[in-house]
Amino acid sequence: QVQLVESGGGSVQDGGSLRLSCVASGSTFSRYTMAWYRQAPGKQRELVASIASGGTTNYADSAKGRFTISRDNAKKTMYLQMISLRPEDTAVYYCYANSYFGDTYWGQGTQVTVSS
Repeated sequence: QVQLVESGGGSVQDGGSLRLSCVASGSTFSRYTMAWYRQAPGKQRELVASIASGGTTNYADSAKGRFTISRDNAKKTMYLQMISLRPEDTAVYYCYANSYFGDTYWGQGTQVTVSS
């Protein structure tokens, strides 16, 4: 069982920056594919960015050039550095983990609000 705890959300103005963190429990963090998803009110949850165990990253088009996903396996922590935030980035951001065996885990989410 893996528990994921996000932090770092908050309220910023248009153009601001935030860094989200996701701390994982368990001993096999390095083997997990990790990702950030987000869900805005009235919309479906969508992938923001992912990072494989080997470090390969993938970004949604909306995140390219503004968001950077990274991981520190020693700290069992994943990050999402967000710059040039826009009001349309307002959402609850969720941490996601996917094991080699297909087990999936979600964090409780952290709210990001960007005001114009």
